[in-house]
Amino acid sequence: MQRMKDAAAVSEKCGVPIAIRGVAKIFGEDGDNPFRALKEVSVDIDAGEFVSVVGPSGCGKSTLMLMVAGLLDRSRGDIEIAGQSVTRPVTDVGIAFQDHLLLDFRTALDNVTLHADIRKLPKKQIEGRARELFAQLRLTHAMDKYPRQLSGGMRQRVSLIRTVVHDPPLLLMDEPFGALDALTRLQVRTDLEALWLRRRPTVLFITHSVEEAVGLSDRILVMSPSPGEVIEDIRVDIPRPRPIVLGDVPEFSAYVDRIHRHFERLGVLHGLDANAQNA
Repeated sequence: MQRMKDAAAVSEKCGVPIAIRGVAKIFGEDGDNPFRALKEVSVDIDAGEFVSVVGPSGCGKSTLMLMVAGLLDRSRGDIEIAGQSVTRPVTDVGIAFQDHLLLDFRTALDNVTLHADIRKLPKKQIEGRARELFAQLRLTHAMDKYPRQLSGGMRQRVSLIRTVVHDPPLLLMDEPFGALDALTRLQVRTDLEALWLRRRPTVLFITHSVEEAVGLSDRILVMSPSPGEVIEDIRVDIPRPRPIVLGDVPEFSAYVDRIHRHFERLGVLHGLDANAQNA
């Protein structure tokens, strides 16, 4: 275990720093019914950090990610990636959403190597790296199968390979495991950590799952209900690689409880009223 931890600690970092300065989003700002989705957010993310954003539905988590990607204009503030202000869609990035978005008419391997076609990358090099990643995630047998022939978990793992195959310095992930069952989520979470440890890209990971955030992250940004703001920035001090059964880690429950207490205080979580229970 210690040897694996040491190996992870010295792995190469290919990530980029992100600086988010007073970023806010108001939809319909020029209309009669503006909607303030995100209050001013200021966060620095170091190169190679894995940062999760957790909060209730509608708090602006995905809005923040889309602004970092340059896919959504911000109303206030500035975002810099590697010292450059984001003024257009970011290209050197891997993006994953809840839907795997695999093409039905391409095999798993062909879906992954699609990056080579779109980005005009050396196809043999990308295919070689794809085969390595399929082997790392124990999916070699699935390379020549079509998405309809794969389970939901396998499709999502193929999507992960496609997201990282071109070694992007930044991964933006919006609820990528949301459609998976609980056991499959555990495995895919472990697979993602293994892929991340290989090169340490910077990751901004959006999730509703507090347990998932604690299991994956170096830091967790806890957000309030809409209009969202960061109410705590928590550093997670659990050695890597992390066990698949996080209940074995004493610190795990403390981090989860800490975040849940924020949501109780904000009224996002409600306990059962004693009077109602006895009625």
